[in-house]
Amino acid sequence: MADVTGTTGTLVLAGTPIGDVADAPPRLAAELERADVVAAEDTRRLRRLTQALGIHTSGRVVSYFEGNESARTPELVEALVGGARVLLVTDAGMPSVSDPGYRLVAAAVEKDIRVTAVPGPSAVLTALALSGLPVDRFCFEGFLPRKAGERLSKLREVGDERRTMVFFEAPHRLDDTLAAMAEVFGAERRAAVCRELTKTYEEVKRGPLGELAVWAADGVRGEITVVVEGATESGDEGLDAEELVRRVRVREEAGERRKEAIAAVAAAAGLPKRDVFDAVVAAKNAEKSAEKDAEKSAEKDAEKGAGKGAGKGAGKSVETSGEAAPPKP
Repeated sequence: MADVTGTTGTLVLAGTPIGDVADAPPRLAAELERADVVAAEDTRRLRRLTQALGIHTSGRVVSYFEGNESARTPELVEALVGGARVLLVTDAGMPSVSDPGYRLVAAAVEKDIRVTAVPGPSAVLTALALSGLPVDRFCFEGFLPRKAGERLSKLREVGDERRTMVFFEAPHRLDDTLAAMAEVFGAERRAAVCRELTKTYEEVKRGPLGELAVWAADGVRGEITVVVEGATESGDEGLDAEELVRRVRVREEAGERRKEAIAAVAAAAGLPKRDVFDAVVAAKNAEKSAEKDAEKSAEKDAEKGAGKGAGKGAGKSVETSGEAAPPKP
């Protein structure tokens, strides 16, 4: 109930199940029943959750989602200042993690309002644990941009990130995203696609990005979390000259000058800049050599074709000359 002593209230961030309702934190039901105000990302889903838990909310229920987050935050802060206990829940997982909540928490902190949490399920941590990839250091990148060009630019920004990366993605964009990751990170970079975590049809598909992109091309359904291995830390772990050149070109395509691109790739790979520079020059020389060889081959083919034509013409001339000779008397 609201505090009537004049002190401020408490903002509670509560984790909700990401699939299986049995994973709901034990304290969640008690907080839902106790709160003066329950701010829910989707009030219909909240109703289904309370029914599954066999409880009823006694406080006021309001919607709090991306579309009204900015407008509703002052109203909730006012309730908190007045001593109310406000519970924030999202559709799945923890509030603020790629979900509504950050604005309200920041506003509450600014007013010196107490903020606490009911820890609960997290798709990010669950996917990391199941991925089979290193989890000692990781970063969460959320959803990538929907437009292809913007998506590539974002991936290039994290192309040299050494920590394991976690992304959310919509199922209908998964194939394009995995293909873009394979292009930027390399087709052999290890990854895991986690689908429908904790639900009946849970699936974790592991493998190189190139193979995962082919697998996803047939269509994938459900809620998706993608975990991608970080960039190699040292130059002697799979970074051959071809891969170094590819990384430089990716950065050049993104707008970097070659000098800066070489320096960045060398730093990320733990190599001297000279090594990367030499690889780029060697690749350029190899391309020029291949072009010259192709030109010479084309010239030789053209000369052979001309020679054959001339030979045939000469034969016909001799034959005609013989037919034109006058008969002997």
